[in-house]
Amino acid sequence: MSEAASDPTRVGVHSLDHFTLAVPDLAEAERFYAAFGLDVERREDRLLLRTADSDHVWADLLGGPAKKLLSIRFGIYERDLPAIAARLADVRVENPDAASNALWCRAPDGLRVEIAVAPKSSPDAKSSFDPPARFHEHRGAGPRSRNVKVRPRRLAHLALYTGGVPAAMGFYGDRLGLRLSDRSGDDVAFMHGPYGSDHHLVALARSDGPGMHHCSWDVATVAEVGQGAMQMEAAGYARGWGLGRHVLGSNYFHYVRDPWGSYAEYSADMDFIPATMDWPGADHPGEDSFYQWGPPPPEDFVRNYETAPE
Repeated sequence: MSEAASDPTRVGVHSLDHFTLAVPDLAEAERFYAAFGLDVERREDRLLLRTADSDHVWADLLGGPAKKLLSIRFGIYERDLPAIAARLADVRVENPDAASNALWCRAPDGLRVEIAVAPKSSPDAKSSFDPPARFHEHRGAGPRSRNVKVRPRRLAHLALYTGGVPAAMGFYGDRLGLRLSDRSGDDVAFMHGPYGSDHHLVALARSDGPGMHHCSWDVATVAEVGQGAMQMEAAGYARGWGLGRHVLGSNYFHYVRDPWGSYAEYSADMDFIPATMDWPGADHPGEDSFYQWGPPPPEDFVRNYETAPE
């Protein structure tokens, strides 16, 4: 266990461990996420999403009448379980798995949240970000036909719609121990883990109800962000936004629109906040909180299709 993990004054979740999403067409979801570069396992009435060379299940997709974020799970250290349980006492809901000791509760907008003892899956240091490998000694870029399929390394974060950003900040901060990284008024807030994590494990975006705006997946180079966009376009998923660079978090991005109005993001070079750092989070004006450069976003980029079906 790290020095930060053994600090008795530090209590909170350490990782975004998993999310569960209902979609109306599991076969289409399998095509989409496999094209994106994830390992997709079909298991009877659900899909399990993993990243390359990892046994960790980052997402569970179930069939349903419409796309809907059903729950998210955070990992904690066992020593933090009693303190977190006390913080959640008045918002607890029944544990659907009687065999586990996980805690279940509801966020202020109704989203089901699971807190479970689990190994830390968020990074302990900034993920590597490297220039693309040279094709050979005299030529930097090789032919497109030699491109290798982009394969994300891990789930980086979730961007969640919420009916009230301040209330959601209070829940994830006061109850679960996440810390504010940056915000822009009551429109959006970014929160990181107290044991060291990327600039945000969750982003909270103002809407008229809960939902998932996007799931973000870490890749190693900006070239992989761009190649991922082409990879998805070739598979028939051309709608999206990028290539660009965010201001808050600093990551390079390309968002690919899924068939149900949310997005999967290729993300590279996100800022990292160590456990030992008191990050100077601030309230930023709108023009300084979205993106530093890139094409204009789609007109419906921030539309919550879970509350306003297409």
